[in-house]
Amino acid sequence: MQGYIKADAEMERAVAQVIDAFPFGGYFDPELGGHITLAQTVQRFLGPGSRILDFGAGPADKTAVLAALGYRCTAVDDLQDEWHKRGRARELILDFAEKMGIEYIQLDGGALPSAGTFDMVMLHDVLEHLHDSPRDLLNGLLERVRDGGYLFVTVPNHVNLRKRFDVLRGRTSHPQYELYYWYPGNWRGHVREYTEGDCVALAKALRLQVREVRGTHHMLCKVPRRFLRAYLAASRFVPSTRDTWSMVAQKPPGWVAKPELDDSEFRRLTGLKSWGELAH
Repeated sequence: MQGYIKADAEMERAVAQVIDAFPFGGYFDPELGGHITLAQTVQRFLGPGSRILDFGAGPADKTAVLAALGYRCTAVDDLQDEWHKRGRARELILDFAEKMGIEYIQLDGGALPSAGTFDMVMLHDVLEHLHDSPRDLLNGLLERVRDGGYLFVTVPNHVNLRKRFDVLRGRTSHPQYELYYWYPGNWRGHVREYTEGDCVALAKALRLQVREVRGTHHMLCKVPRRFLRAYLAASRFVPSTRDTWSMVAQKPPGWVAKPELDDSEFRRLTGLKSWGELAH
């Protein structure tokens, strides 16, 4: 490790085990992609042996670090990103998950486990890709978390330091336009990125108790190496400019999902008399 993120010997061992088994060479650097800080966050709330559902796990690289640390992990994904469908990528992902002791459920046919099964459900770099509200998805996932369990999400910070500089220079804060233009099929990139206030509002709408919201670094790979130490130093003093928001919220006893607003709540929120006015 080069010292960008501190890791103890146990974490070093787990990361080394994942890198050794991971089938896609050069896919990630654990110090630049958030793998270590993500696992450290889980460790602050849950001990080894706890059951974790990782929704939108992709190649299960982050899930695997937790599995190597002794957590019982279930990964869920539709594996429909363009690169998942090319060559043997999907087969290699599933083989890797099995080797790491991860149960992998594909959304095109597999059923999610029953209610109250997990100690934590986590979604990392998932919510920003959704074209619709995450309300139904998250309420459904929370039903599978025990009372007192946790929701752990990480999302890109829409106003991080790198993007502020880009906007000041007249550049976009959105994904590269050519990637958007040439993407085959339905767009799978970022639709809505988050701020700290968005994270808190999400937890409130889900009727969860916020335990932690903090700025962290999960996408340092996007910063040129020659600027990395300066970037880290600048963002250390203003955590709200870091590239990612990390939120852990707890499910209270007797939790009941709120599927929609009633008419009076809707009018108070929007100032509209009815949903129909949204069309005008």
